Order: sequence, then C-alpha cells, then structure tokens
Amino acid sequence: MDMNKITPVSPYQNTDNRLKSEKTTHNKGSEANKPAVDDVAAIYEPSESKVDNSLGKMYSPDSETISRLKADVEMRTEQLRSLVERLLLQQGHKLNDATNIYALLREGKVQVDPETAAKAQDEISEDGYWGVKQTSQRIFDFAIALTGGDPSKAEAMKEAVKEGFAQAQKIWGGELPEISQKTYEETLKKFDEWIGNNENEQ
Repeated sequence: MDMNKITPVSPYQNTDNRLKSEKTTHNKGSEANKPAVDDVAAIYEPSESKVDNSLGKMYSPDSETISRLKADVEMRTEQLRSLVERLLLQQGHKLNDATNIYALLREGKVQVDPETAAKAQDEISEDGYWGVKQTSQRIFDFAIALTGGDPSKAEAMKEAVKEGFAQAQKIWGGELPEISQKTYEETLKKFDEWIGNNENEQ
C-alpha cells in the first residue's frame, strides 16, 4: 500500500439524499444553533433563513445535518491520524515537523505492514469511506446543509470547494494524490449538476 494515495482532504458523510429531497423546506436553523465551521479550509458563513419569493420557498442551514456530518468526519479523521502517527513513531520519525511528515507520505517513504495496508486500501476503495464516491458526496451534502439547498448559493459553494482543494494542495506541498484529484473532479461535477438543474427550472 502506497500511503501516497491517502489524501489529507477530509470531507463529509455519504447519504443517499439527492437534490430534490435536499431542497425541501428547513425550519431548524437559527442564529443560536449555527454550526462552527472554522475548521473548514474554505469557510462559508450560512445566513439566516432566506425566502425565495419567486418560488415561495424558505432556505435555512440544516444544523442537525451539519453537526452530524462534522462529528462523523472528525471521528474518522482522528482514527486515520492516529494510525499514521503510530506508523511514523514506530519508524523513528518525529511528529513535530508537519512539513517533513507530509513529505514522507507524499514520497511514499512510510513503511506499512500488510494488515494496515489492507485496511487503508479498503478505506480508499470505490465504496470506502475515504473513496471518491463517499467523499465527494459528503462535500456536496455539507454544502446543501449549509445553504439549506438554496440554489442561489450553488456557485459560491462550488468556488469554496475549489479554494479548499487549492489550500489542501498547498499544505500537502505538491500535486495531490490521484484519489484527491478524482474526488475534486467528482465533487465539481455534482455542483455543476445542481447548478444545471436550477437553470433548467427557471
């Protein structure tokens, strides 16, 4: 298993909800229960409930979904971080040099035992938690939850995703692994479909 294939980009939980079900009215959001999103690379600040007068719909952040997605991805990210730290420590590497750690991972210089390699491969497989399908869907679902499905925010969220991936690449110190590139492309595809559907309904 080449640890170079594991991406540092960690978005959100997969759901089967598609666009139309996400665009239903949400009345849960309020100023008091807005989620903290300061750990997201490209921050989108959700506004209070917004009424689309042309369609008669009200959009507000889905705080319950946001909290659930954040809690899940934070837990899974911590599990992955602990795994990588254990491998690095076992091989005599120091954990206080983030630049060096990214370089080791980027260049595939971290030795991985067969059991860990198999587990990691499963995680980034087509249907794995960190695979393209689930990761791109989590990012999209998070955007829908932040905006309450407001189509007028689709372009802004797409740009936020682009910025987030650009920042991840800068932190990584080079071109992101192939799986990250595919996740990026699949995520943008979902936003393009959302934008296209909205244009067709107007």
